[in-house]
Amino acid sequence: MIAYIKGPLSFKSPTNVIIDINGVGYHINISLFTYSKLEQLEEVKLLTHLMIKEDSHSLYGFFDETEKNLFLQLISVSGIGATTAQLVLSALNPDQVKTAIIQDQDSTFSKVKGIGPKTAKRIILDLKDKISKEPVNLTTNLGVANNTIKEEALFALLALGFLRPAANQVLQKILQEEPDVKSVEVLIKKALSRLS
Repeated sequence: MIAYIKGPLSFKSPTNVIIDINGVGYHINISLFTYSKLEQLEEVKLLTHLMIKEDSHSLYGFFDETEKNLFLQLISVSGIGATTAQLVLSALNPDQVKTAIIQDQDSTFSKVKGIGPKTAKRIILDLKDKISKEPVNLTTNLGVANNTIKEEALFALLALGFLRPAANQVLQKILQEEPDVKSVEVLIKKALSRLS
């Protein structure tokens, strides 16, 4: 098991990074939350989780222990895979996810691609007892919001499984309506809320 990877970033995007360790590049999938924390960094330490399937080995990286634990709890829920858990942590920060679970706000999860009403209720049912025992910064702002340059945002949305025409159209509309959006993270979150 790989507990963490520390080293210089040779590539970063809102959905993944490559960390160079002695000439070997480790491709690590990340959420928008983690991306926002390392956007300005050249060298990082990411906590990791290795997912092994028949046809692939995938590394998922997290900026802190809270996000990693939340990811592991999400993938323990029936019907939630690693990609969907990554989408949840891209649309909502860890405190927003915990708040939605504790306050039974299943509609918050229904905004995330791939999560229907039944799965949203299952997340709350399965995780409420566990999350209630953890410290939570309760927040009422559960809006999905995050932005960056249009091309980078489009790349991230395509990597998350959205179709190019729909993603491109939504990004263009957001930038026309809100020209003051300057962050990739904010742009992506706004797009996620409209594409869901």
